[in-house]
Amino acid sequence: MKSTGIVRKVDELGRVVLPIELRRTLDIAEKDALEIYVDGSTIILKKYEPACIFCNDAKDVISYKGKNICKNCMQELKNS
Repeated sequence: MKSTGIVRKVDELGRVVLPIELRRTLDIAEKDALEIYVDGSTIILKKYEPACIFCNDAKDVISYKGKNICKNCMQELKNS
């Protein structure tokens, strides 16, 4: 993991502000969803990208009957 040297305090409602420079670098816009992971005592934030239920790819994902499926897996299902 790489340190940015940026320190922020948690406010009374448990919020942390992500600096604009970091949001621009990581392409995180206002209202974007973030996934929260925990690894021991480390908290990891990741921009949420819905992934295919079959191959876990996040590119070209469509929703079919409430499930996320990528175009490649959809094509494979059509061909089988």
